[in-house]
Amino acid sequence: MHLVLFFTRGVSLKTWAENGSLEREIALYLRLQQKGIKVSFVTYGDIRDLEYEPQLQGIQILCNRWNLPLQGYEWLLPLLHASALRRADGIKTNQTNGADVALRAANFWHKPLIARCGYMWSDLLQAGGKDAAFATRLEQVVFQNAQAVVVTTPPMKDYIQEKYGVSAGQINVIPNYVLTDIFSPENEKIPSKRISFVGRLSEHKNLHTLLEACSQLEVDLHFIGEGELRNSLRERALALNVPLTLHGSVPHSQLPALIRQSDLFVLVSPHEGHPKSLLEAMSCGVAVLGADSPGIREQIVHGETGWLCGTDAQSMHAAIEHLLSDPELRKRLGANARKFIEENYSLERIVEMEINLLKNYGDIK
Repeated sequence: MHLVLFFTRGVSLKTWAENGSLEREIALYLRLQQKGIKVSFVTYGDIRDLEYEPQLQGIQILCNRWNLPLQGYEWLLPLLHASALRRADGIKTNQTNGADVALRAANFWHKPLIARCGYMWSDLLQAGGKDAAFATRLEQVVFQNAQAVVVTTPPMKDYIQEKYGVSAGQINVIPNYVLTDIFSPENEKIPSKRISFVGRLSEHKNLHTLLEACSQLEVDLHFIGEGELRNSLRERALALNVPLTLHGSVPHSQLPALIRQSDLFVLVSPHEGHPKSLLEAMSCGVAVLGADSPGIREQIVHGETGWLCGTDAQSMHAAIEHLLSDPELRKRLGANARKFIEENYSLERIVEMEINLLKNYGDIK
């Protein structure tokens, strides 16, 4: 069995390494290789992507070793990587952006396509005030022509079924996984009123509102990630007199320690797909506060596995103040969250779901 994974448009192994996600992203495919499934990665990196061969433990790297411009590489890709694509049993996308390239390669070589998306790209663009027309057209073409569609949540399945007319039987829900052995609780922790966030520093994450919510509170904010709001967040935190540490991107292996040092993990976006950072914080046994918004509310049972609040500063302020004042509540929420992740999102569980999917479609036997 041979699976070829197409990376998101423009993304390379170097991209994953630099944003700290390499270890997390490759974990599933390393485990599939251990189960006897050959895996190849089609990336947008140049020959420097081959430097990651030792970490990929036998996964084949198909990169832009010719240093072609993006458009030329995309157009010629079915021929440039003909040897691997010809022998593939199936082609899979990592996200929707770039799935058109994978669809063209699948059609060229008459291979089944598994169109996977961790979030609705068109919705994300629209929520960020951007033109989503191209993303909508791409989603329609890819989802309607794929042999199987993979999404991370049931609401995404319903959305694709209703908006694009894809049959329910073709859409498979396979959640994001968590490396529960790495993202695990620690036994003892000294209360510090430390609040952490992990993700892109972008408008969509509602971080300026979070800063407003933390004014007049005795907290220590830590943001882990990079993005266009880095400077404005620093300046706003100084103006509000809110202690803020900007860690930038850190390797995936260093995230658990940073998360475990927190009394509270916060994710207050107005919209998410299936947020990995939230699941990883829950796996660490840290109490989580999430916005009562799509993609977040499905992961948190209010008062049991976490706490929900509005996306406005006043609601966030009240929730943070309440949670930081009750250590026993935070301890209970964290313990319940860890149990929820172990039961639903462990890597082994997701590997089984992936293998069953691969066995059910097209040439994949």
